[in-house]
Amino acid sequence: MRVTTSRTLAAGAAALALLATGCATGAAPSAAGARPVAQTPTRPAPQTTPQTAQHAAADTQHSTADARRATAAGAASVRYGAAERTAGAAPARCRTTGLRAKVGRQDPAAGNRYAPLVLTNTSAKTCWVYGFVGLVLIDGRGDVLRTRTRRESVTPHRVTLRPGASAHARLHWTVVPSGHETRCPASARLMIIPPDEVAHLEVPFTATVCDDGRIDARPMAPGASP
Repeated sequence: MRVTTSRTLAAGAAALALLATGCATGAAPSAAGARPVAQTPTRPAPQTTPQTAQHAAADTQHSTADARRATAAGAASVRYGAAERTAGAAPARCRTTGLRAKVGRQDPAAGNRYAPLVLTNTSAKTCWVYGFVGLVLIDGRGDVLRTRTRRESVTPHRVTLRPGASAHARLHWTVVPSGHETRCPASARLMIIPPDEVAHLEVPFTATVCDDGRIDARPMAPGASP
């Protein structure tokens, strides 16, 4: 009887010790061969309050307004730059294709003749002329007559022509034969080469030009007449 009692007490002590060890580690008893599953703690989802939603909406509105202002500022800058370039563009030289020519009324004076040669800007842009024209006399048959264009000793100045504006050069020639001349040829037309141009214009010009076709010309000046 004593031996049995001692064995029973020893078995009970061992069972109590095993239970105490399981409670200390926090692991529940499991079936043979099975491992305990570790639990991953979950983080609580952030809570959205009415104040948070209001701040988020305000931030979105501010960002949209800033983007619109930046876009408008960029467009305004482009328009201003284009306008500045257009306003600051200097006028170019008048080209023959943008000019109309005519010879004004001839004024007689003791064997001499004077007349204004007028160039008018027919283009849609402002341009300028500077210096002297080139001249060639043409008779009624279309033949070129001897022509000597002599530049007078007058300082030229640039003349700016708005659309429709004119500039003139005073022409002078003599109708009295000189030297070997017995008579002076009569012209029917006048070929005009604007300053610094190659292309020419032709206008009616009925005149008798002596002294081997000499025509004195002044540089271009503002207006349609002296």
